[in-house]
Amino acid sequence: MAKFGLSQSVRRIEDPRLLTGNGRYTDDIGLPGQAHGVVLRSPHAHARITALDTAPALAIPGVLAVITGRDLEAAGLGPVPCVIPLKNKDGSPRADTPRLALATDTVRHVGDPVAFVVADTPQAARDGAEAIGVDYDILPAATDLATAHEAGTPQVWASAPGNIAFDWEAGDKAATDAAFARAAHVTRLTVVNNRVVVASMEARAAVAAWDGDRLTLHTNTQGSWLVRNLLANVVFKIDPATVRVVTPDVGGGFGMKLYLYAEHVLVAFAARQIGRPVKWASERTEAFLSDTHGRDNITLGELATDANGRFLALRTKNWANMGAYLNTFAPFIPTGAGTKVLASVYGFEAIHANVLGVMTNTVPVDAYRGAGRPESNYLVERLIDTAARELGIDRIELRRRNMVPQSAMPYVTAMGQRYDSGDFAQLFGTALKKIDWDGFETRRAEAAARGKKRGIGVAYYLEATGGSATENAKVVFAEDGMVDVYVGTQSTGQGHETAYAMLTHHELGVPLEKIRVKQGDSETLPDGGGTGGARSLYSEGQAILVTTASVVDKGKQAAAEHLEAAVADIEFTPAEGRFAVAGTDRAVGILDLAAAQRRRVAAGQSAILLDAMETAKIDAHTFPNGCHVAEVEVDPETGVVNVPRYIVVDDVGHALNPLIVRGQVHGGVAQGLGQALMERTSYDNGSGQLLSASFMDYAVPRADDLPDIDVDLIEVTCETNPLGVKGAGEAGAVGSPPAVINALVDALGGKVVDMPATPESVWKALHAA
Repeated sequence: MAKFGLSQSVRRIEDPRLLTGNGRYTDDIGLPGQAHGVVLRSPHAHARITALDTAPALAIPGVLAVITGRDLEAAGLGPVPCVIPLKNKDGSPRADTPRLALATDTVRHVGDPVAFVVADTPQAARDGAEAIGVDYDILPAATDLATAHEAGTPQVWASAPGNIAFDWEAGDKAATDAAFARAAHVTRLTVVNNRVVVASMEARAAVAAWDGDRLTLHTNTQGSWLVRNLLANVVFKIDPATVRVVTPDVGGGFGMKLYLYAEHVLVAFAARQIGRPVKWASERTEAFLSDTHGRDNITLGELATDANGRFLALRTKNWANMGAYLNTFAPFIPTGAGTKVLASVYGFEAIHANVLGVMTNTVPVDAYRGAGRPESNYLVERLIDTAARELGIDRIELRRRNMVPQSAMPYVTAMGQRYDSGDFAQLFGTALKKIDWDGFETRRAEAAARGKKRGIGVAYYLEATGGSATENAKVVFAEDGMVDVYVGTQSTGQGHETAYAMLTHHELGVPLEKIRVKQGDSETLPDGGGTGGARSLYSEGQAILVTTASVVDKGKQAAAEHLEAAVADIEFTPAEGRFAVAGTDRAVGILDLAAAQRRRVAAGQSAILLDAMETAKIDAHTFPNGCHVAEVEVDPETGVVNVPRYIVVDDVGHALNPLIVRGQVHGGVAQGLGQALMERTSYDNGSGQLLSASFMDYAVPRADDLPDIDVDLIEVTCETNPLGVKGAGEAGAVGSPPAVINALVDALGGKVVDMPATPESVWKALHAA
């Protein structure tokens, strides 16, 4: 009998395994006879390699091989690619920044891989790396995004003159310019979206082994198929069918684990060279220097309004730091991903966006939770507060005046996005009532009596999900009586196992405890879209729906044989998980039927098995949205900012498991508060050294830095997928930075503070003349 219906707050079924130490992560994997690899990384931000002496390393006992970029070149290996083709606004292609897994003649950021040492033990590999002699001709470095594109700045790549890799635009420039020409008022604001270190709980790792011409790579990814395809097609130039990528449990990804990394190439190449499995596991400081970073934009926004405060047009110019190399998806993040939500929930007539990809001698930047959409939402919500202050219009009234009404749905924005559903005004009003916006001045006065400055801030956000246009699923009735559900996405802590099991249980009536969700092995499905862009539930959910429907169709045919009836007379009741002959008491449970069919096949008889594999076409993305309201208190003596109250009202469509959704929102808000108030990635402008390269110098939020986060869900069903769901994984990180900074600006009486609003910067803003 169906017990766990959809929309129930079912506790995560994977948690007992994970919380009792029975998870299996990449660093837990040890293959027989494996060797260990250590990467020698550049200590310089920009330098020519003039000599590389590996002999001292090879002389160390236990060292098996030292691999250099020249070895990769000689073997004909391809580069670690950027897969985003992008056109400049003049029609020319973006610059290219080709990189092998190891530098050959030039290093371009501190941490750039120079050599890979393989040894019997990790210590011997470390000793070998320290023994390598490298002569560098140190070059001037460009590390400051604000100045990297200016004349006279050191060039990171000759292929990107002025350190501009691309100069891209979207929207209607002519209509935008015309709207600005007739505007009654124009508000201008430049915002900094600070660079963040991803700092996932589990660091990256990889273990590679060859069996003849077949490669197996165990590594923590957000989707094994992308890594397999790039490794096979671009780097080794071999048949993808000969490459198997296996992703075990993953402890946090946030976008950073989507990509093919140099270390994937190095362990695979080294394992083939020495004829033994090779393992590499990142240390934490190494992760700061080798994992992709996030955000890092400087954006000028201009908002044109008419005499009544109606939004006419929006114009943006964004300098987006790409770091030293164009990473896998990097050019897409500030362009296609970020700009499509610039209209947010407001009725702009026209929008024009210009994005410049800036190369610097820093760690490459790519997708980080929200991937371009937090940056755009931050700009828009900061601009609206600034415009309200300039126009003398209440910031709540200004938003209400310009929100797209529910009656306008479906609505096509000035950026060409089609919103299928949304009730922005309802969520907005609910959030304001929940926080008691009208009673805030009493709380401000009470804080002032205690010597504190209290502020309140609101941000309405709109997200646009993304990802692969197809997704796959497979359902197998296993010999042990369990039902295995194979999926093409990858959980990195979101609770996928529970959500997919609930969905399978709902469609087939199989008890939840009899369902195993299997993920991460590229050999189990022909392809998988992976996890990113908050796509998993609506994409994999559709794949599970079409696959379970195929199971039911096969089950009806099998049940007709089993019950000796016509297929047309067989009915399936998901709530009971059984097939029955209509109008009779003759029936068989789905698990019993599957077992009976297996036995017939095992006995050499012809029988229809219930197993099925299907591909779902993902025709449309979703637009989760919601309202964040934050209250902050500032200590004027120290500049310390606390967040005593935090409210979220979200529309994620149909919440399949509200408990998991709220947990995802909590995590996203924590990351957004970290970016807003604490996380400062700092490079030395002269040497290009990363000054915040450990948790001694880089602050991530801890439990006592966070408020209770009150999350309400208002379901406005998505019209473009059969589950009615919208993405939820990134929403918390999208709305929180502008809500917190708007509250802080309110507390400071309108004084602008950039992220991260550390005590030092807040104190300076308070005491500035």
